[in-house]
Amino acid sequence: MVPVMLIQISKQSEVPIQEQLGDQIVFLIATEKLEPGAVLPSVRELARRLKIHHNTVSHVYKNLARRAWLERRGNRLAVRAPDELARLKRAEDLDHLINAVIRVAREGGHSLQALRERARERLLAQPPDHILVVEQEPGLRQLLEEEIRRVLRWPVRGCSQEELRSNKGAAIGALVVAPQYSIAYVDASLPKDRPAIGMAFCGADEQVDAVRKLREPSVIAVVSVSSVFLKTARGLLAPALERRHTLCEYLVPLENPSALRAADLVFCDSIASEQVKRPRSFTYRLIAPSSLEYVTTAMESYQKV
Repeated sequence: MVPVMLIQISKQSEVPIQEQLGDQIVFLIATEKLEPGAVLPSVRELARRLKIHHNTVSHVYKNLARRAWLERRGNRLAVRAPDELARLKRAEDLDHLINAVIRVAREGGHSLQALRERARERLLAQPPDHILVVEQEPGLRQLLEEEIRRVLRWPVRGCSQEELRSNKGAAIGALVVAPQYSIAYVDASLPKDRPAIGMAFCGADEQVDAVRKLREPSVIAVVSVSSVFLKTARGLLAPALERRHTLCEYLVPLENPSALRAADLVFCDSIASEQVKRPRSFTYRLIAPSSLEYVTTAMESYQKV
């Protein structure tokens, strides 16, 4: 069944329609409103519903497929699901490894009971003592680290996917977390018995509604440590902004903090909000509370073992 995609496009916005559409689809995936495996509407179906040219939709779909957000399912495109075949293969490899260890232990005169106890002791000896955030874009990684650090009591570190691939020891002693959309890539660099935990993002309905409620033409500012955050916000807010409001984007650290004085409404990420002390400023929390609760439960369960 094709899911209902809540997308709004404004032809009056200065943000190109392709950018609006692409950013909103990515955001739906990141917030899990489009789940892995969900089949997208056909090019012509979505174009007809949004009243835009089908070539625009086709271009966006092809770009998202090239960036591995979408994958081909027959003659349709779907949200890229975790590589189940790779997961099964890793499990099969692990079984072969365990069988080999059992054979060697028996040949050495060790009982299965002794092997089980020793393996259990070794596995339980190294519970994670910190959280490792894996994310490509430095600003977004910093934002994820900070939001986790504010809620959880364990140390938090971060690295890119390339850093994890080149130094797999970076994950030793860590509970690895990453945005849900990149889990398949991150898992490929991790021990097979401790996969990464996917982080879902919060929706932005409150922020979009705040813009729609503005009665007069206004200046809207978005402030963030992340260039990805700013780009996504531009695409999400475009239908509400149209040409009526002006959008200004500011990357932290701010070169000219006084520029924000002209803004009627300010949206900040959870790091930028510490620097912006203004009336009518809204803080957007990136990580969904349910994801933070899941990480807490996972860490606590390892500590109890």
